[in-house]
Amino acid sequence: MPANAQGAYSRQSSDTILVAPDGALLDYIPDAGDVVVTRDRMGRKVLLDHFGNVVATEIQSDTRPATANGGYRRNNGFPPAPRPYENQQNAGYGFRDYREYRPGEPGAITGAIPHDGSIVRLPLDADGAIVDDGNEQDASLEPQSTLPQPNIAPRSTSPILTVTKKPQAEIVALQVFLDREGISPGVIDGHLGDNVNKAIAAWQEMTGETLDPNNSEEILQRLSYSGGLPIVDYTITAADAAGPYVASIPDDYAHKAQVPAMSYTSTTEALAERFHMDEGYLKALNPNVDFTIPGNTIKVVSPGQPKTGEVVRIVADKGRKQVFAYGADGKLISAYPATIGSSDTPSPVGTHTVQRIALNPGYTYNPKINFKQGDNDQILQIPPGPNGPVGTVWIALSKPTYGIHGTPEPSKIGKTNSHGCIRLTNWDATELAKMVKPGTVVEFTD
Repeated sequence: MPANAQGAYSRQSSDTILVAPDGALLDYIPDAGDVVVTRDRMGRKVLLDHFGNVVATEIQSDTRPATANGGYRRNNGFPPAPRPYENQQNAGYGFRDYREYRPGEPGAITGAIPHDGSIVRLPLDADGAIVDDGNEQDASLEPQSTLPQPNIAPRSTSPILTVTKKPQAEIVALQVFLDREGISPGVIDGHLGDNVNKAIAAWQEMTGETLDPNNSEEILQRLSYSGGLPIVDYTITAADAAGPYVASIPDDYAHKAQVPAMSYTSTTEALAERFHMDEGYLKALNPNVDFTIPGNTIKVVSPGQPKTGEVVRIVADKGRKQVFAYGADGKLISAYPATIGSSDTPSPVGTHTVQRIALNPGYTYNPKINFKQGDNDQILQIPPGPNGPVGTVWIALSKPTYGIHGTPEPSKIGKTNSHGCIRLTNWDATELAKMVKPGTVVEFTD
C-alpha cells in the first residue's frame, strides 16, 4: 500500500486536535470511509477527502497556547469548522484545488518524486499545439523570435536623490513605506538595490514630491500616517503551522506534474510571502524561533494594504525592468519591479490588451511552443500553487500565450530573465490583477 494512502483514520490520542486549513478546529472525527490519511513533511497526519482536498491536519494539542487555568483554548479565536468541512474558494490559507488527485498516487501531498515510471506525459497533436482541456485557468508561455523594437526614449533610472549606505532597519523602513504607498520595492530584505531606487523614482512620479530616502526621521513620520511601525509582532496560528505544505518542489517539469499542488514548502516561506519579505530576512529577524509551533510570537514586516483603483493602461518598461499601472486620468496608481523577457525569448513589442485574469492557475508546458525544459518533449499539466511556474496569478494578454504572472522566486524579480512574459512577485501580481479587466491596454517599451 502506498505510504500516502494509509486507509482508515482513527484518533489515537486525546492529546491531538484536528485543524482545518483556515485554522478552525474540527469538533467531530471524520468517518474512516470519508477520508484518506497521508503525512506532511513534518510527519503529521493529513486528512484528505476523496477529491484530494485537505480536511484537517492532526496537531499535538500541547503546542497550542495555554489558558490561565492550565488548560488549552479549544477554539483559540477560531469558530468550529463546519460539518463536513469544505475548502472554500477564497479560504485564507492552503490550497483548495488538488486537481486530478487520486488517492494512492505516488508523491501526493508530501511532494515526493515517484521513481516507478508513473510520470504521465500527454501526447502532442499533429501540429504540436496545446491540447485544449477546457480549463481556462491553464497558462503557457511562448518564446518568440526577435522583432523590430519601437523607437521610444527610455525612462530615467535614477531617483532625484541617491540613497546612501544606511543601517538595515532604516532600509527596511524605507522599503515598507514604498510598499504601503503602492510602489513596490519587491521583496523587503533590508538591502539597497535597483528595485529600491526605481521605486523611489516611481513614487516621485506618482506624487510629484521629492523624497529624501536618507532622512530616516521623515520616513518614520510618514510611516506613522500609514499604519505605524515597519516591524510588528505576529503570533503564529494553527493554520500557519498546518499548511498544507509539500516537502520540496522538484526542478524537472515532469516531476512537478506529479505533485498535487505547487504549495509552499515551509511555514517560513508562506509567512515571508504573506508579509512581502525575503525568507532569509524573516529567519534572520527571528533567530532560534520554531516557526512550526502555534503560539510563538515572531517579528514581521507590516506591509501596506493592497492598492485599489481601476487600471486602464499598463506600461511594461523593459529597460527599467518595471511595470507601471495608470488610471483613466493618466495618473500613476502603482509600480512594480518586474522581469520582462530575455535575449533568447524576448517579450512582445507594441500594444496589446488584457484578455482574461486567472487566480491560482495551472500551467501547461508544451516544448513545441514553450522553451525546452530538461528532457521533457511532451505536453505536461502542472498543478496550481505559489511555487508553480506562473505563481498565483495569470493575466493573459491578447498576444497568444503571453501574460503577466507571479513567480515562485520573488527575490529574483528584476534580477533574472523570464521566458518572454512579465513576471512579478505573487503579491504584486495579485494586487495588479484585481485592478485590471479584459481590455486593459498593455504597452511594451524599451
